[in-house]
Amino acid sequence: MDPLPPGLGKPATRALALARIATLDDVRDRDLDDLLQLHGVGPKAIRILREALAASS
Repeated sequence: MDPLPPGLGKPATRALALARIATLDDVRDRDLDDLLQLHGVGPKAIRILREALAASS
């Protein structure tokens, strides 16, 4: 299991943790547009997650 990528801000990391998302596998199971709705997750965090997902495929 790949951990969440470095570079995510603390607010985004906390928001993902509250949504029970701790690894890239957890992110793959979710719609990134839905994650953008989480308080603390912004466009930069989504870009970092997209890049990490692409690199891990």
